[in-house]
Amino acid sequence: MSDPATSIQQLKALAAHLRDRRDAMLSAWRRAVDLDPALTTSSTITRNQFIDHIPAVLDAFESRLCADNAAETAHALADEKAQAAEHGLHRWQQGYNLPETMCEWGHLHLCLLHELETYGASHPEIESSAQVTARRELVRLCSNGVCASAARYTHLQQAEAASRVRDLEVALAQLQALEHERAETWREAAHDLRGSAHVIVNASAALERNANPDPKRAQFSEILRIGVASLNHLLTDLMDHARLEAGDERRKVIDFDAGAMLQEFCDSVRPVATERGLFLKTEGPLPLQVEGDPVKIQRIVQNLVLNALKATQRGGIRVTWEESGSEHRQQWMLCVQDTGPGFKAQSATPIERVLKQATVEAHAVEERGQREGQSSVHTDPAPTLASQSAHLVRELPSGEGIGLSIVKRLCELMDASLELETAAGEGTTFRVIFPRRYG
Repeated sequence: MSDPATSIQQLKALAAHLRDRRDAMLSAWRRAVDLDPALTTSSTITRNQFIDHIPAVLDAFESRLCADNAAETAHALADEKAQAAEHGLHRWQQGYNLPETMCEWGHLHLCLLHELETYGASHPEIESSAQVTARRELVRLCSNGVCASAARYTHLQQAEAASRVRDLEVALAQLQALEHERAETWREAAHDLRGSAHVIVNASAALERNANPDPKRAQFSEILRIGVASLNHLLTDLMDHARLEAGDERRKVIDFDAGAMLQEFCDSVRPVATERGLFLKTEGPLPLQVEGDPVKIQRIVQNLVLNALKATQRGGIRVTWEESGSEHRQQWMLCVQDTGPGFKAQSATPIERVLKQATVEAHAVEERGQREGQSSVHTDPAPTLASQSAHLVRELPSGEGIGLSIVKRLCELMDASLELETAAGEGTTFRVIFPRRYG
């Protein structure tokens, strides 16, 4: 009959033997895994990464063999499960799939079983009860390891799936917001087109009245001409916007004098500012040799300056340009600053809010102009172009939202950043920072 005290001492001796043989067992385990053609991930990691938490698992296993009471056994068992779960986590992070991890546990089980059998064969005095206990604890070790690893894998897969669902929800929300924004852009463009068409219809109807005196017909002809020009400009903007959205625009980078181009453009627009009682000042180095697409850069400054002219009632616009950046990052900056009412936004970002605000304010201004224009057509027996209406429509395009949206997309095409400083009643400053050289 076996002696319990003797069995406990034999199990402690076995635990000490396993501790002494640990490096050999771990090496045998690595060789067995390397020889398994179904396991390939282990060949891509170092020995320390391969061994991972297994020494801590074996420490807990040996502690269970040496436990003198139920409390020590329970503590060792809990530690063994925790370390096995951590091993499963690291195997996940190392790129293992679950079957590979389970196979590795199987090879570890066989290596430990071989060590137990070798020890039993070389120690015939060991009692059968001690051998049974050791084998039972080994089976429990591998069972706990497999279960803990599988549980951790399941938890990680669920967490990853939940994260993907959240990412998809965010992406869907962003897509919906983008579609809504795009729909709003086209709706606002349609509003602008309808407004311009309404002016044209009213002016055409007035011209058809033969009773109108020649001066009056001349005024209606001017309204008609300006309405057609505005409509044409809006259609051009919409076509440009559509091409940019579709990715049909390509930048054509050449070396050119940005300073001369900006100065020439501002000189051509200055008469429009003067007619409105505004100043248009320029400042910047001449020449300023840069690389870029001069057509698209002129389109950017044109939209910014014309929007500024339309929004500004007193003061004027300042257009400046200068070199910027560092020795390793050569850049140049274009700045368009006005003394207009500014946007009702507390910060410069995001630009999209400013685009929406610009469009809303443009509609309000245009509707006021249309009401005054309609009043002239239908009720005034001797209509004249009111000064405010003339300023509103004089060669300046409507639809600031479309114009700024084009600016934003052109900046993206030119690898340029768009910055904004604005406050209600304090004017608006747009800064566009361009690369001076393209690789």
